[in-house]
Amino acid sequence: MLNIIDHIPSNLLSCQATELYDLLPGPTLIHLPGRHSQPLFVSVLLHGNETTGFVAIQELLKKYQQQSLPRALSIFIGNISAARFGKRRLDNQVDYNRVWPHPGFSHDSLESKMMQQVVDEMRQRNVFVSIDIHNNTGLNPHYGCVNRLDHKFFHLATLFSRMVIYFIRPQGVQSQAMAELCPAVTVECGQPSNFSGVTHALQYIESCLNLTALPEHPIAKHDMDLFHTVATVKVRHDVRFSFHDHHADLLFPEDLDQLNFNELETGTSFGKMHVTESPFCVTNEDGQEVVDQYFTVENSEVKTICPVMPSMLTTQEDIIRKDCLCYLMERFPLEHLNR
Repeated sequence: MLNIIDHIPSNLLSCQATELYDLLPGPTLIHLPGRHSQPLFVSVLLHGNETTGFVAIQELLKKYQQQSLPRALSIFIGNISAARFGKRRLDNQVDYNRVWPHPGFSHDSLESKMMQQVVDEMRQRNVFVSIDIHNNTGLNPHYGCVNRLDHKFFHLATLFSRMVIYFIRPQGVQSQAMAELCPAVTVECGQPSNFSGVTHALQYIESCLNLTALPEHPIAKHDMDLFHTVATVKVRHDVRFSFHDHHADLLFPEDLDQLNFNELETGTSFGKMHVTESPFCVTNEDGQEVVDQYFTVENSEVKTICPVMPSMLTTQEDIIRKDCLCYLMERFPLEHLNR
């Protein structure tokens, strides 16, 4: 299933993500040489509608067409089939960012076997740093995500943004798998329609290509705002929700995604209800159901019952069904890291 090559295919630098299916036989890992042999690993298009990473790679390779890369570069181009149709994933597919090796991992799909092969390839090449590039569908700032409370990881993430999120759920993500081999980060570059995300991602990749090492000393408090993802919010499968249909079981505000990265007060409304039971499933880091710790239904509205900060709220209904409504975060005091 995995196509491994050591050259830039013809037309790769000029095609659209929707055209990759006609250019590559499938998910492709490209190994390119550089002045430093230990490679930077970059994955793009794990979700087919998140194109910023692919465009940033195109711009980078155009820039270095007539000169050597500062460091070897390995590029994984993921869900080409979904990219053809501008979809996160196709209905018959698994999520390409939920099947990477993790504790309890089993090779139960072709995609999971492929991701294991990618990890094995990069282990053999003694990977230097890993970057996974994503977009959001809702209104979110640019930020980095790490899966380890480690100063090298923090320094890597803050090269992209001072806003950093630490999470261990969901499992099976690229950055979690690659963290077993090297400092790894996921960078969220806003919405794919905004070219500023491409510029930011390009600058970041190039900065990482020019790194010789990552600092091991603690990061200064004023250099990072660290948040911890404590829960995942999903809409129950039996709840019919909408942003426009007033007869739906749950009617979300049309501007729900404007709550992202805001520290919300107790009693903040997430929508109007036509049913009495909570419409959400909320799981914590241990996979336990904790909806009663965060939401209640009061006077036909679903409201928060404690201060929370959501991320990745979106108004795209298919994304909510295929992934989740949002994540809930808390501030992580940096002084806890230096004890």
